[in-house]
Amino acid sequence: MQDADIIKIIEKHSDTMSKGHKAIASYILEHYDSAAFITASKLGDTVGVSESTVVRFACALGFDGYPELQKNLQKLIKTRLTNVQRMGLAIDMSEEDLMKWSLRTDITSLRHVKSILDYKQVEKVADIIISSRKLFIMGLRSSAPLAQFLWYYLNYIVDNAQLATSGFSDVFGNLMHAKNDDVVVCISFPRYSTRTFDGAAFAKKNGAKIIAITDNEQSPLSDIADECIFINTDMNLFVDSIVAPISVINMLVLLVGMRKQDGLRHNFEMLEDLWHRHHVYTGKDDE
Repeated sequence: MQDADIIKIIEKHSDTMSKGHKAIASYILEHYDSAAFITASKLGDTVGVSESTVVRFACALGFDGYPELQKNLQKLIKTRLTNVQRMGLAIDMSEEDLMKWSLRTDITSLRHVKSILDYKQVEKVADIIISSRKLFIMGLRSSAPLAQFLWYYLNYIVDNAQLATSGFSDVFGNLMHAKNDDVVVCISFPRYSTRTFDGAAFAKKNGAKIIAITDNEQSPLSDIADECIFINTDMNLFVDSIVAPISVINMLVLLVGMRKQDGLRHNFEMLEDLWHRHHVYTGKDDE
């Protein structure tokens, strides 16, 4: 059961639940923020039922098991909790546990992305980027570093890339020239930026092709994008982890670069000479 609204599912089944299942359901509805990060055993102890009862509860709702139920709770949290509420999730963690949990979360995200990423779709997007007349790259708030990373490296490869992020100029001003045969790459992850969606809709209305780099089909960008690269991300408390998205974006840059490697090699040869003469990088050769 993918991307299910677990709150609605629990409410739908509540009338037919056993006493033990109702106790679990009540706890999840009232404390879904903490339930998303505790084990089945801990949840059972908290509400006074066995671990096996918790597992049966998950299966009764249509999930393959408790881990899938918990995953859906974590997706719910990504879109509903404020950063202040997210901070409270770590209140019982030691600093060492917090650091290990952060690394473990990112490692798990990368493994998950490796196993489910649509590699053919990434290749298709690389082709679209190369064939675009003008290329606009948009990412706001916590997605701004992702957009800037993509633009920074594509700028070495193609000569038509423009960056559209807050802080440089108004998004609509950046996108007002996006027309037919142009491509707008929109990057957005929970909590989704309204302005990113509005900018994408504005560019699409003017005829531009929209590529979304986002987390799943529930993303607001999914409905208006012509092509989507889905990168499932895990919440890392009040910090939006960009480890998995940056890895796939890096992959996309590599594909574009290798498909235009002759031009890229020429650009880098020219830049290396400039960097050396102007002492851009430190090193013995520049001393």
